[in-house]
Amino acid sequence: MDKLEKVEKLRERAEVSYEEAREALENNNWDLLDAMVALEKSGKTKGPNMGQYSTSYDQQEEYIPVKAKVEEQQKSEPRLGKTLGDAFRSFIRICRDNSFCVSHNGNQIIRIPLLAAVIILILTWRFTIPIMLIALLFGIRYSFEGADSLEKVNAFMDSAGNAAQNLKDDFISAHSSSEKGGSEDSH
Repeated sequence: MDKLEKVEKLRERAEVSYEEAREALENNNWDLLDAMVALEKSGKTKGPNMGQYSTSYDQQEEYIPVKAKVEEQQKSEPRLGKTLGDAFRSFIRICRDNSFCVSHNGNQIIRIPLLAAVIILILTWRFTIPIMLIALLFGIRYSFEGADSLEKVNAFMDSAGNAAQNLKDDFISAHSSSEKGGSEDSH
């Protein structure tokens, strides 16, 4: 930094005239810090603010409760990255803490971590989804177990299993009644 730049910098920081800044620098071997200290000692500029700070509530003039400030920030317009990140973390936690269960006639056949089930489903969805739907017709039931409250999801899974069972029962009864009707006509 050349001498002119030092004079300008000291003049701006110390809020003194050009002549006062140049004189202070010349008297202090062009050292900015020494020149600033000399100006403060001579009373041409005020020193750093030496205010008193406290963490005591009684001494806080504009105290804002931390909880209220945090709630205000949370209510402010959410950022997309933050909400997506929170959703992803929540999804991973749910997958980590819960399991996917497959049962037949009330007996559990398979229990795997939900994260493994999701990965399998993503990688083999073209085969897995049709197989799972067909398995419903053979009395296979699906459920979720774990740390989270999953009653609503399990209620949906039960209703899907019941719908498949009703479909199967209707098909069998329709097929058996058509066979009875067809066999009586042939006699």
